Amino acid sequence: MNDDLEALGARMDRTNELLQRMLAEVAKTPSTHAIFVDAGYLYAAAGRLVAGTEDRRSFDLDTEGLIEALIDRARTIFADSRLLRVYWYDGARRRIHTAEQQSIAELPDVKVRLGNLNANNQQKGVDSLIRSDLESLARHRAISDAALLGGDEDLVSAVEAAQGYGARVHLWGIEAPEGRNQAEPLLWEVDSQRTFDLDFFKPYVARRTAATYDATAAARPTRDDVRFVGAQVAAKWLAARGREALVDLLPGHPYLPGSVDQDLLVEAEGLLQYSLRGQADLRRALRDGFWEHLRAQY
Repeated sequence: MNDDLEALGARMDRTNELLQRMLAEVAKTPSTHAIFVDAGYLYAAAGRLVAGTEDRRSFDLDTEGLIEALIDRARTIFADSRLLRVYWYDGARRRIHTAEQQSIAELPDVKVRLGNLNANNQQKGVDSLIRSDLESLARHRAISDAALLGGDEDLVSAVEAAQGYGARVHLWGIEAPEGRNQAEPLLWEVDSQRTFDLDFFKPYVARRTAATYDATAAARPTRDDVRFVGAQVAAKWLAARGREALVDLLPGHPYLPGSVDQDLLVEAEGLLQYSLRGQADLRRALRDGFWEHLRAQY
């Protein structure tokens, strides 16, 4: 009997020793954090805050400087933690990197993940990418903390998935000039929330000076000239975006989404070196040429 008790005691001592060793190893293992940036939210909210517009074409964003500032801020917040990497989520036609997205992807410690863009320049698939990465990293214990810069309610499921595996999710937001630019259900689910203000973003956002063309400085183009340019722009648009985007666009004929119409106008004015603002007949000719080319390709 005494021998059995001694053997049991010895086993318990060994078990306790193993547990102590495991706890000591865990204590030595540094915490790890990652930063998840929804670029669509970032451009819209930072553009609105600093430049007064959500239109990416109207301002420049120093992404390299801003990413470094976010990393520095994370070092302060997660003082005893190391950075895994920054995940940058954006949309692109056919998921092909733009020149700007490629330059971001080349930055150290940055991973660019691309969803798609439809004909209305709306991101598709970005939220699911964020959820997939958050859940996978949390499940494999690759991160203990996630800083999420975003505001869409669809991110709630990503937060819940990461928390289910023990990771803490911290929501980062951008100051809104009016009201709120983050969904309340998202605010309710995260472990902490902080907002970056105008002073934080001001060094990294600069409004562009729009190109102007003097309608009196050159001969007024004919409607046929403008129609032809519309077809040129349509050919370029289709080559960049593909038939999938065309299928999304066609049901709206004869109307163009605002973003597409604005792109068409700016591109045509550049080719013509002539302002089409306030010239309804030429604007109609431009749209007619654009639509005629696209419908001929379908």
